[in-house]
Amino acid sequence: MSDLEIRPAAAGDLPAIVAMLADDPLGAQRESPDDLAPYTAAFERLAHDPNQHLVVAVRGDKVVGTLQLTIIPGLSRRGSTRSIIEGVRIHAEERGSGLGTRLIEWAIEESRRRHCHLVQLTSDATRTDAHRFYERLGFEASHLGFKMSL
Repeated sequence: MSDLEIRPAAAGDLPAIVAMLADDPLGAQRESPDDLAPYTAAFERLAHDPNQHLVVAVRGDKVVGTLQLTIIPGLSRRGSTRSIIEGVRIHAEERGSGLGTRLIEWAIEESRRRHCHLVQLTSDATRTDAHRFYERLGFEASHLGFKMSL
C-alpha cells in the first residue's frame, strides 16, 4: 500500500467518486453518473464546511477509493465530539486488497487527531459483507438506525 495516497478530494475527482457510488446494486438505483451537476453543488457545500472531509485514495493517477468523514461537536457524552464515516466506496478492481481497511484506519486516526471520542457509521441492512468488515475492524452493531426520506 506504499504507492497509495489518501488526500482531500478535488472537483476533478467527482466523476470517479460518483462512478464508485453507483457501482453496486443500491447505488445503481440512486446515483446518476451521467449528471454531475448535483454532485458538483454538493462538493462545493462540503468544501466550505470545515467539519466535512471528503477524501480519495489514489494509486498512481487513479482514484480507487473514497469516504466522507464528518466531525460533530455535541453535548452528549460530556460534551464529546464524534465523527461519522459515510459513503465508503472502493473501486471494483481494488476490493479485497486491504484498501477499505486502510481508508477506515485513516478515518479513525483523523478522528483521534481531531479529538473525537467516538467514531460511528451506518451501513445498509442488506450489506452483510460490509457489516462483517466493520466488525472485524472493531466496530460494534450497537444501535438500530432509522431514516426518513424527504
